[in-house]
Amino acid sequence: MSETASPEFVYRLASAAEWETAQATGKVPLRDIDERDGYFHLSTRQQALETARLHFSGVDDLLALEIPAAAIAAKLKYELAPKRGEAFPHLYGALKCEYVRAALPLVRDGDRFTFGKAR
Repeated sequence: MSETASPEFVYRLASAAEWETAQATGKVPLRDIDERDGYFHLSTRQQALETARLHFSGVDDLLALEIPAAAIAAKLKYELAPKRGEAFPHLYGALKCEYVRAALPLVRDGDRFTFGKAR
């Protein structure tokens, strides 16, 4: 993804409990997949709803943590996810709460999600 095509915001999907932990510690916790791959898995706004559908279908308190891409640009890389055929944002480093601009609820309707209003 070229620098000019980079989105203004990227999103970390998190349960309400993960966000509470993040606020208590100052850092968003890694999941097993993040530890295994060596980076935080993020999404663009266009990717977030499909990521939620594919990987968080049973989560009722799902949030999209909105992060200005400029705040993490030095450690942000867009890399191909072969299963989806798209470049996804990956953060190589800590995801501090201070980077999160808003926690947007993702509202589940059956197996689909939509963005709710910021908390």
